[in-house]
Amino acid sequence: MNPYVQYMYSYPHKTAYRKLRGISLHEYVHFLKGGGNGLYVHLPFCQAKCGYCNLFSVTGQDTADVGRYLDAVRRQCAQYQGLLDSVQAEFGELVIGGGTPLVLTERQLEQLFEMLEQYICFCGDREAVIETAPNQTDVRKLHILKQAGVTRVSMGIQSFHDAELASLGRQHQAKQAREALHLLKEAGFACVNTDFIYGIPGQTVSSLLASLQEALTFEPDEVFLYPLYLHPGAWLKQRGAVMEGRDAYVQYQHACAFLKSAGYRQDSMRRFVRQPGERSYSACGFGTSLALGCGGRSYLGNLHFCSPYAVAQKECLSRLMDYEQTQDYTQITHGILLSEEEMKRRYLIRHLLIQPGLSLDGYQKAFGSAAMEEFPVLNDWLESGYAERSEKSCGMAADVVGADKKTVFLSLTAEGMGLSDYLGPMLISEKVRSLMKEWERDAEHPG
Repeated sequence: MNPYVQYMYSYPHKTAYRKLRGISLHEYVHFLKGGGNGLYVHLPFCQAKCGYCNLFSVTGQDTADVGRYLDAVRRQCAQYQGLLDSVQAEFGELVIGGGTPLVLTERQLEQLFEMLEQYICFCGDREAVIETAPNQTDVRKLHILKQAGVTRVSMGIQSFHDAELASLGRQHQAKQAREALHLLKEAGFACVNTDFIYGIPGQTVSSLLASLQEALTFEPDEVFLYPLYLHPGAWLKQRGAVMEGRDAYVQYQHACAFLKSAGYRQDSMRRFVRQPGERSYSACGFGTSLALGCGGRSYLGNLHFCSPYAVAQKECLSRLMDYEQTQDYTQITHGILLSEEEMKRRYLIRHLLIQPGLSLDGYQKAFGSAAMEEFPVLNDWLESGYAERSEKSCGMAADVVGADKKTVFLSLTAEGMGLSDYLGPMLISEKVRSLMKEWERDAEHPG
């Protein structure tokens, strides 16, 4: 068994998206009515492309190039503003990702936040999240983030061993990561999370645990562990690098045990939280999110959309030019319309792969049917010890059954959670799987 089939961070993957015609944001903006919405801003600029990266990002862009992109984001905001105001859309979460957002100059960062406050209506207690990297983290930019009300900063460290960083194509060394973490700690953000990778060529259990041990000296609020995936378009894959699944899984098991022994609660295969108590329940199958910029995706009901997926520099630059030259950002030209079956699969994936799991009553309420009957594979997981049923109360699913009642959850066991990237792909439909394979074939054999 290969434990690492696919990372199911969302469903369906962007590689299943195709051209859309005759669809406008005007017809779907009602999904954003009121509060509870998320806003994602994509800044696709990096100092260099890491060897494993399969994200939409470009390198070699100067200040003027970034400025031209921000001008396009402003035009998109201006076109969206009237529509959002018409349904009194309010956003409770802002996520700024990339790329490496802090590659922007100080003034460009300030302009970005000023732009968002001008065109977007945020809740008073909004959460604001931004990604950074060691080389781009300095005192002045962190001050701008604090002034803008950023509550969470996520830093990709990946390793504290220079040889491992070099093999990944990272542009920082361990020294810069330590300095950046000191700055983040001193800045006093409400939440700081650090990302690490396992399965790196040449990495051992000892070197991985040493990196995590050093990370904990900075007391991060959360630690994320990612297996090294090499997707089409990543230059490490082109060089023939491979991840040995069995060795990586052993590393995961040791790292998981180490973080738990240090007082971190495991919420998913990747997420470890320095927080006592049980994770609160939050239904997340139908969340609405709107994206700004090129490369970010939006979720509005059964409509998911974004610019066409790209990884290689040439294709990304082409998509970027198309975005900057767009005249009407309210026209939706690339994405997918989910059937009810696909919505069910999305709901399962979004709940089962995190704790406390899937509320069976919640699924019944959402779709009028029983998850265990519609998806027999879930019974197979129970029989194999990958999942278990449990009753939870204390208001964990108050929106489903009432604060004082109990509800039955289907949750992954510790073993099942470690196999999330093996189990999750079992829930992909044949139609979506076919679309994804078609994209991969085209990516590996262009033309």
